[in-house]
Amino acid sequence: MSTETIESPRPQEAVAPHTDHDSALRFITCGSVDDGKSTLIGRLLVDTRAVLQDQFAGITKSGETDLALLTDGLSAEREQGITIDVAYRYFSTEQRKFIIGDAPGHEQYTRNMVTAASSADAALVLVDATKLDWNNPALELLPQTRRHALLVNLLRVPSLIFAVNKLDAVEDPALAFAHIRSRLAAFAHDAGITVRATVPVSALKGINVVDATKGWAGYEGPSLLQLLHTLPSTPADQDLPLAFPVQWVEKFSSSANTSQGRRVFWGRVAAGAARPGQQVTLLPSNQTATIAQVLDHVRRAGDVDAGNSAGIVLDREVDVSRGDWIVASVENTQASAEDDFEDAPGTRPAWPGQRELQATVAWMDDEPLVPGRVYLAQHGHRWIKAKVRRVVHRLNINTLAEEDADRLEANAIGHVELLLQEAAPLAPFAQARALGSLILVDTASHKTAGAVLVQQ
Repeated sequence: MSTETIESPRPQEAVAPHTDHDSALRFITCGSVDDGKSTLIGRLLVDTRAVLQDQFAGITKSGETDLALLTDGLSAEREQGITIDVAYRYFSTEQRKFIIGDAPGHEQYTRNMVTAASSADAALVLVDATKLDWNNPALELLPQTRRHALLVNLLRVPSLIFAVNKLDAVEDPALAFAHIRSRLAAFAHDAGITVRATVPVSALKGINVVDATKGWAGYEGPSLLQLLHTLPSTPADQDLPLAFPVQWVEKFSSSANTSQGRRVFWGRVAAGAARPGQQVTLLPSNQTATIAQVLDHVRRAGDVDAGNSAGIVLDREVDVSRGDWIVASVENTQASAEDDFEDAPGTRPAWPGQRELQATVAWMDDEPLVPGRVYLAQHGHRWIKAKVRRVVHRLNINTLAEEDADRLEANAIGHVELLLQEAAPLAPFAQARALGSLILVDTASHKTAGAVLVQQ
């Protein structure tokens, strides 16, 4: 791992205030092994003065500073010089607060990268210029660069930035950046990935990380930090019908002011908003009720929007447990004799339960996914058995072609058909994140085996 004597952090350039969202930006750094992800984060922390003097002293030995040690906290990471688990760090500028996730680059730790990306607002995919045949306009990108960019796109991370690192270590930074940027653009176009920007950087020397170095490597745009100030936070799925996974049931409360003497169902609103007076359907029981009261995270009564914690009190006592869903009831314009909502004729759940689904799966287990295997699927806070009916195809990350396959090996991405033992309120992941995502867990080893994104 490279080291260098670090100069005092430079003052930041003025950046136009971020106006779209005032909330903190959660972003991850990802890419192939040793692309400089941890070093980049260390540079951001040092140059924004987010590192205390004792922390800085702890990573400096004999006058040399190893920036990666600011994030590589596990002893195994320090010994091997690699990132294994996701490390989160926090820093802020006058314009914004940031939460950074340093994701591993090794294939065997792809599951950790997927975990970090699932809650990120943006992703910085690092590309090490020294590992590529940068003199060749038709150079080949590294497999992990492709894989991580595809996963970020599949997980609906709103903003993706390619950071071409270590250009200070090549003979012709401008030519290298031009060739690499062209190949990245072609890959993104073929994969249907929207890229916010491609920036040349040197994480080690701090070039184009916090301050923009105009003209370096033929680039005249903003620095990485200046770009991060402009990125939007992930909007909650508020413009949708209510979907609320029950996480905890509070028994009858003695405080009539906050629970009206009834049980309170606590959780985080996954979609829409919880408001008193709403007609709702309880899944999987299909009972109906009306929301009598909604409490926020400090037990104040009022409406609660998607992305926030809430406690819901219903107008009558019904059987609701952890893992159940409370969803909006809507008018049933296709009522038939088959409807089983006798308590409220003419209504149906806005998010009806279903057992069959087609989905994109990012497979992370060493044991391959094969038809006939049964896993435990977690959807919201509910555990359901899921059987693999068919592997439709596997995505070739090099050619982006959909290839026929009868299994998915570790770190593969593919399209599968699943059958759930019980119906669950599912929706396409592109429509609603919480309703359209599941994880598969091996029933024997209890390892997280795959990330599932519902297509239909």
